[in-house]
Amino acid sequence: MPLLEIERLAVEFDTRRGVVHGLRGVDLSIGRAETLALVGESGSGKSVTAQAVMGLIDVPGRISAGDIRWKGQSLLTAKGARAARDIRGKEIALIFQDPMTSLNPLLKIGAQIGEVLQRHLGMTRMQARSRVLELLEAVGIPAPPRRANQYPHELSGGMRQRVMIAMAIACEPQLLIADEPTTALDVTIQAQILELLAGLQETLRLSIIMITHDLGVVAGLCQRVAVMYAGRIIERGFADDLFERPAHPYTQGLIRSTPRLDDRLERLVAIEGAPPNMLAPPSGCA
Repeated sequence: MPLLEIERLAVEFDTRRGVVHGLRGVDLSIGRAETLALVGESGSGKSVTAQAVMGLIDVPGRISAGDIRWKGQSLLTAKGARAARDIRGKEIALIFQDPMTSLNPLLKIGAQIGEVLQRHLGMTRMQARSRVLELLEAVGIPAPPRRANQYPHELSGGMRQRVMIAMAIACEPQLLIADEPTTALDVTIQAQILELLAGLQETLRLSIIMITHDLGVVAGLCQRVAVMYAGRIIERGFADDLFERPAHPYTQGLIRSTPRLDDRLERLVAIEGAPPNMLAPPSGCA
Protein backbone atom coordinates (compact mmCIF):
# COMPACT_ATOMS: atom_id res chain seq x y z
CA MET A 1 0.00 0.00 0.00
CA PRO A 2 1.35 3.47 -0.86
CA LEU A 3 2.02 5.85 2.01
CA LEU A 4 0.32 8.78 0.30
CA GLU A 5 -2.40 8.63 -2.34
CA ILE A 6 -3.91 11.64 -4.08
CA GLU A 7 -6.98 10.87 -6.17
CA ARG A 8 -8.69 13.23 -8.64
CA LEU A 9 -7.75 16.22 -6.50
CA ALA A 10 -9.18 19.59 -7.54
CA VAL A 11 -8.38 22.91 -5.87
CA GLU A 12 -10.09 26.18 -6.77
CA PHE A 13 -9.53 29.80 -5.74
CA ASP A 14 -12.42 32.28 -5.71
CA THR A 15 -11.37 35.71 -7.00
CA ARG A 16 -13.18 38.85 -8.13
CA ARG A 17 -12.48 37.90 -11.72
CA GLY A 18 -13.82 34.37 -11.32
CA VAL A 19 -12.70 30.92 -10.19
CA VAL A 20 -9.04 30.04 -10.70
CA HIS A 21 -8.63 26.29 -11.26
CA GLY A 22 -5.37 25.55 -9.43
CA LEU A 23 -5.56 21.75 -9.64
CA ARG A 24 -7.73 19.80 -12.07
CA GLY A 25 -7.93 16.13 -11.16
CA VAL A 26 -4.44 15.32 -9.87
CA ASP A 27 -3.63 11.64 -9.26
CA LEU A 28 -0.42 10.84 -7.40
CA SER A 29 1.03 8.21 -5.05
CA ILE A 30 4.32 7.52 -3.32
CA GLY A 31 5.53 4.44 -1.45
CA ARG A 32 7.91 3.97 1.44
CA ALA A 33 11.51 5.16 0.87
CA GLU A 34 10.70 6.39 -2.66
CA THR A 35 11.82 9.69 -4.16
CA LEU A 36 9.32 11.33 -6.49
CA ALA A 37 9.93 14.55 -8.41
CA LEU A 38 7.04 16.88 -9.20
CA VAL A 39 8.26 19.10 -12.03
CA GLY A 40 6.79 21.87 -14.14
CA GLU A 41 6.98 25.61 -14.69
CA SER A 42 5.78 28.22 -12.20
CA GLY A 43 2.00 28.19 -11.85
CA SER A 44 1.56 24.57 -12.91
CA GLY A 45 0.19 23.50 -9.50
CA LYS A 46 3.20 21.92 -7.80
CA SER A 47 3.15 23.98 -4.61
CA VAL A 48 -0.65 23.91 -4.43
CA THR A 49 -0.46 20.11 -4.40
CA ALA A 50 1.94 20.22 -1.44
CA GLN A 51 -0.21 22.76 0.39
CA ALA A 52 -3.29 20.60 -0.09
CA VAL A 53 -1.52 17.59 1.43
CA MET A 54 -0.41 19.70 4.40
CA GLY A 55 -3.85 21.24 4.94
CA LEU A 56 -2.62 24.74 4.06
CA ILE A 57 -5.25 25.70 1.48
CA ASP A 58 -6.83 28.79 3.03
CA VAL A 59 -9.68 31.04 1.92
CA PRO A 60 -10.23 32.00 -0.87
CA GLY A 61 -8.91 28.56 -1.84
CA ARG A 62 -10.79 25.29 -1.34
CA ILE A 63 -10.50 21.61 -2.19
CA SER A 64 -13.49 21.15 -4.47
CA ALA A 65 -13.12 17.47 -5.38
CA GLY A 66 -11.00 14.37 -4.88
CA ASP A 67 -9.33 12.75 -1.91
CA ILE A 68 -6.00 12.65 -0.07
CA ARG A 69 -5.24 9.39 1.77
CA TRP A 70 -2.43 8.66 4.22
CA LYS A 71 -1.87 4.94 4.78
CA GLY A 72 -5.34 4.32 3.40
CA GLN A 73 -7.13 6.85 5.63
CA SER A 74 -8.71 9.92 4.08
CA LEU A 75 -7.44 13.22 5.47
CA LEU A 76 -10.43 15.15 4.12
CA THR A 77 -13.27 13.53 6.07
CA ALA A 78 -14.27 14.93 9.47
CA LYS A 79 -12.60 12.02 11.27
CA GLY A 80 -9.55 12.19 9.02
CA ALA A 81 -9.21 15.94 9.51
CA ARG A 82 -8.89 15.45 13.28
CA ALA A 83 -6.22 12.78 12.81
CA ALA A 84 -4.46 14.93 10.22
CA ARG A 85 -3.56 17.52 12.84
CA ASP A 86 -1.22 14.99 14.43
CA ILE A 87 -0.05 13.45 11.15
CA ARG A 88 1.00 16.73 9.53
CA GLY A 89 4.30 17.87 10.92
CA LYS A 90 4.98 14.53 12.60
CA GLU A 91 4.53 11.87 9.91
CA ILE A 92 4.40 14.24 6.92
CA ALA A 93 6.74 17.24 6.94
CA LEU A 94 7.22 20.14 4.54
CA ILE A 95 10.29 22.20 3.68
CA PHE A 96 8.96 25.54 2.50
CA GLN A 97 10.15 27.21 -0.66
CA ASP A 98 12.06 30.25 0.58
CA PRO A 99 14.51 29.78 3.47
CA MET A 100 14.94 33.56 3.72
CA THR A 101 11.34 34.18 4.84
CA SER A 102 10.10 30.84 6.22
CA LEU A 103 11.58 31.22 9.71
CA ASN A 104 10.13 33.49 12.40
CA PRO A 105 12.52 36.48 12.60
CA LEU A 106 11.60 37.13 16.25
CA LEU A 107 12.49 33.69 17.64
CA LYS A 108 15.87 32.04 18.04
CA ILE A 109 16.63 29.00 15.90
CA GLY A 110 16.65 26.60 18.85
CA ALA A 111 13.25 27.78 20.07
CA GLN A 112 11.66 27.28 16.65
CA ILE A 113 12.91 23.71 16.27
CA GLY A 114 12.20 22.94 19.94
CA GLU A 115 8.57 24.02 19.55
CA VAL A 116 8.05 21.22 17.01
CA LEU A 117 9.48 18.63 19.41
CA GLN A 118 7.40 19.83 22.35
CA ARG A 119 4.19 20.01 20.30
CA HIS A 120 4.39 16.66 18.53
CA LEU A 121 6.56 14.49 20.80
CA GLY A 122 5.67 15.96 24.20
CA MET A 123 9.29 16.66 25.13
CA THR A 124 10.22 18.90 28.02
CA ARG A 125 12.15 22.09 27.27
CA MET A 126 15.42 20.47 28.39
CA GLN A 127 14.82 17.34 26.31
CA ALA A 128 13.95 19.46 23.29
CA ARG A 129 17.09 21.56 23.74
CA SER A 130 19.30 18.47 23.69
CA ARG A 131 17.53 17.09 20.62
CA VAL A 132 17.82 20.44 18.82
CA LEU A 133 21.61 20.30 19.12
CA GLU A 134 21.63 16.76 17.71
CA LEU A 135 19.48 17.84 14.76
CA LEU A 136 21.64 20.86 13.95
CA GLU A 137 24.70 18.63 13.95
CA ALA A 138 22.91 16.06 11.75
CA VAL A 139 22.23 18.66 9.05
CA GLY A 140 25.83 19.87 9.03
CA ILE A 141 25.58 23.11 11.00
CA PRO A 142 28.83 23.79 12.88
CA ALA A 143 28.86 24.88 16.54
CA PRO A 144 25.24 23.84 17.27
CA PRO A 145 25.03 25.45 20.77
CA ARG A 146 25.98 28.85 19.35
CA ARG A 147 23.75 28.57 16.28
CA ALA A 148 20.74 27.50 18.37
CA ASN A 149 20.96 30.83 20.22
CA GLN A 150 21.05 32.91 17.04
CA TYR A 151 18.21 34.58 15.14
CA PRO A 152 17.48 33.76 11.47
CA HIS A 153 18.98 37.04 10.18
CA GLU A 154 22.34 36.01 11.64
CA LEU A 155 22.55 32.95 9.35
CA SER A 156 23.33 32.65 5.66
CA GLY A 157 20.75 31.35 3.18
CA GLY A 158 22.34 27.91 3.13
CA MET A 159 22.38 27.75 6.93
CA ARG A 160 18.72 28.76 7.09
CA GLN A 161 17.81 26.01 4.66
CA ARG A 162 19.65 23.50 6.83
CA VAL A 163 17.64 24.78 9.81
CA MET A 164 14.43 24.26 7.81
CA ILE A 165 15.52 20.69 7.06
CA ALA A 166 16.36 20.08 10.73
CA MET A 167 12.89 21.31 11.68
CA ALA A 168 11.27 19.09 9.05
CA ILE A 169 13.05 15.89 10.18
CA ALA A 170 12.75 16.65 13.91
CA CYS A 171 9.95 14.12 14.43
CA GLU A 172 11.50 11.58 12.01
CA PRO A 173 8.65 11.80 9.47
CA GLN A 174 7.96 9.07 6.96
CA LEU A 175 7.29 11.54 4.13
CA LEU A 176 9.20 14.75 3.43
CA ILE A 177 7.84 17.23 0.89
CA ALA A 178 10.62 19.54 -0.29
CA ASP A 179 9.16 22.55 -2.12
CA GLU A 180 11.96 24.03 -4.24
CA PRO A 181 14.52 23.46 -1.45
CA THR A 182 17.37 25.07 -3.41
CA THR A 183 15.57 28.29 -4.37
CA ALA A 184 17.67 31.47 -3.98
CA LEU A 185 20.82 29.49 -3.09
CA ASP A 186 24.02 29.58 -5.12
CA VAL A 187 25.08 26.52 -7.10
CA THR A 188 27.62 25.26 -4.55
CA ILE A 189 25.14 25.47 -1.67
CA GLN A 190 22.44 23.86 -3.83
CA ALA A 191 24.68 20.83 -4.34
CA GLN A 192 25.35 20.60 -0.59
CA ILE A 193 21.62 20.75 0.25
CA LEU A 194 20.78 18.05 -2.30
CA GLU A 195 23.59 15.85 -0.99
CA LEU A 196 22.24 16.35 2.54
CA LEU A 197 18.71 15.34 1.49
CA ALA A 198 20.03 12.25 -0.30
CA GLY A 199 21.98 11.22 2.80
CA LEU A 200 18.98 11.74 5.09
CA GLN A 201 16.76 9.78 2.72
CA GLU A 202 19.11 6.81 2.91
CA THR A 203 19.72 7.05 6.66
CA LEU A 204 16.10 7.60 7.75
CA ARG A 205 14.45 5.69 4.86
CA LEU A 206 12.44 8.79 4.07
CA SER A 207 9.98 9.06 1.24
CA ILE A 208 10.62 12.38 -0.51
CA ILE A 209 8.46 14.41 -2.88
CA MET A 210 10.83 16.88 -4.53
CA ILE A 211 9.04 19.87 -6.06
CA THR A 212 11.26 21.56 -8.62
CA HIS A 213 11.57 23.05 -12.09
CA ASP A 214 15.25 22.04 -12.24
CA LEU A 215 15.64 18.82 -14.20
CA GLY A 216 19.23 18.52 -12.96
CA VAL A 217 17.85 18.00 -9.45
CA VAL A 218 15.56 15.28 -10.77
CA ALA A 219 18.36 13.40 -12.51
CA GLY A 220 20.56 13.42 -9.43
CA LEU A 221 18.09 12.50 -6.71
CA CYS A 222 14.74 11.10 -7.83
CA GLN A 223 13.58 7.65 -8.90
CA ARG A 224 10.21 8.63 -10.38
CA VAL A 225 8.95 11.81 -12.03
CA ALA A 226 5.52 13.38 -12.49
CA VAL A 227 5.31 16.32 -14.90
CA MET A 228 2.67 18.99 -14.18
CA TYR A 229 1.11 21.45 -16.60
CA ALA A 230 -1.94 23.67 -16.09
CA GLY A 231 -3.01 21.96 -12.87
CA ARG A 232 -2.74 18.42 -14.22
CA ILE A 233 -0.17 15.64 -14.29
CA ILE A 234 0.48 15.07 -17.96
CA GLU A 235 3.24 12.45 -17.81
CA ARG A 236 4.80 10.19 -15.21
CA GLY A 237 7.38 7.45 -15.13
CA PHE A 238 10.83 6.42 -13.97
CA ALA A 239 13.36 9.24 -14.23
CA ASP A 240 15.71 7.42 -16.62
CA ASP A 241 12.86 6.45 -18.95
CA LEU A 242 11.42 9.96 -18.97
CA PHE A 243 14.74 11.56 -19.86
CA GLU A 244 15.44 9.02 -22.61
CA ARG A 245 11.93 8.76 -24.09
CA PRO A 246 9.68 11.70 -23.10
CA ALA A 247 6.23 11.14 -24.58
CA HIS A 248 4.34 14.40 -24.01
CA PRO A 249 5.28 17.46 -26.13
CA TYR A 250 5.53 19.62 -23.00
CA THR A 251 7.96 17.18 -21.36
CA GLN A 252 9.99 17.12 -24.56
CA GLY A 253 10.06 20.92 -24.50
CA LEU A 254 11.22 21.03 -20.88
CA ILE A 255 14.12 18.70 -21.65
CA ARG A 256 15.10 20.54 -24.85
CA SER A 257 15.15 23.86 -22.98
CA THR A 258 17.53 22.55 -20.29
CA PRO A 259 21.28 23.20 -20.78
CA ARG A 260 23.36 20.04 -21.14
CA LEU A 261 27.03 19.54 -20.36
CA ASP A 262 27.53 16.50 -22.58
CA ASP A 263 26.65 17.99 -25.99
CA ARG A 264 28.01 21.38 -27.06
CA LEU A 265 26.35 21.23 -30.47
CA GLU A 266 22.82 21.12 -29.12
CA ARG A 267 20.92 24.43 -29.26
CA LEU A 268 18.47 25.32 -26.52
CA VAL A 269 14.89 25.48 -27.77
CA ALA A 270 12.46 27.73 -25.91
CA ILE A 271 8.95 26.42 -25.25
CA GLU A 272 6.59 28.39 -27.48
CA GLY A 273 3.54 30.22 -26.21
CA ALA A 274 2.52 30.98 -22.62
CA PRO A 275 0.84 29.06 -19.79
CA PRO A 276 -2.97 29.00 -20.14
CA ASN A 277 -5.28 31.32 -18.24
CA MET A 278 -6.55 29.18 -15.35
CA LEU A 279 -9.64 31.37 -14.99
CA ALA A 280 -10.74 29.75 -18.25
CA PRO A 281 -8.56 26.67 -18.83
CA PRO A 282 -8.66 25.16 -22.30
CA SER A 283 -10.95 22.23 -22.95
CA GLY A 284 -9.60 18.77 -23.62
CA CYS A 285 -6.51 17.14 -22.19
CA ALA A 286 -3.38 19.07 -21.29
